Amino acid sequence: MKLAGKVALVTGAQQGIGAAIARALAGEGADVALTWLDDRAGAEAVAAAIKSTGRRAHLLKADVAKLPEIEAMVAETVKVLGAPDILVNNAGVYPRVPLLEMRESDWDHVLDINLKAGCFATIAMAKALIAAKKKGGAVVNLSSSAIRGAVRGVHYSASKGGVVSMTRALALELAPYGIRVNAIAPGLTDTAQPRYGNTDAELVEMARSTIPLGGKLLTPDQIARTAVYLASDESSATTGQVLHVNGGSYMP
Repeated sequence: MKLAGKVALVTGAQQGIGAAIARALAGEGADVALTWLDDRAGAEAVAAAIKSTGRRAHLLKADVAKLPEIEAMVAETVKVLGAPDILVNNAGVYPRVPLLEMRESDWDHVLDINLKAGCFATIAMAKALIAAKKKGGAVVNLSSSAIRGAVRGVHYSASKGGVVSMTRALALELAPYGIRVNAIAPGLTDTAQPRYGNTDAELVEMARSTIPLGGKLLTPDQIARTAVYLASDESSATTGQVLHVNGGSYMP
């Protein structure tokens, strides 16, 4: 068990990549707090899967666009499971909006959830770890292949590019406390989540053709295994890095 005795907090864990990461962390021995916002049934199913492995799971309803709810979710995790050794900033949105139709509210909504929330969740997690006098810790942020630019997604691309820079800065700030901070930039992933809005089948097929490694979309479990690596001591010398998990669709 790579994560035996660890406590993890995963945001946006009701479905898709977040759900897969929560299950994978529990499969390696971690107790998991998982947040949800609009799909309680999905979150309960993930929690049930975690409990079936003998690990503890705690559900937290949280709107991570709101700082008080971020602070409350970390505080409740500490109260119920203990200070989180692992934080996965997965919660994200991608409402596709053409550039010339974008409103300030569209921009703020995406940046608040995809970027700002991860920063303040990390701050709250770090404070909790330090207060509990725990040694070390790992933060895993979710970026995206859209850091290279995405049509109808200027706000999304900006937020995920920001995650990369934020990850590096947080890694420098938290290194003195032994807390590592890394990111995953997934390529196009096959999830039930309407992550890509109205992306049509033709565009998905075109995306497949750009993936040298099998020509297949990624699965949430493939992303989850990468998250386990970054959360575990196997990556103890790794911080401030971005792992591009995309089947070779691009090579930075």
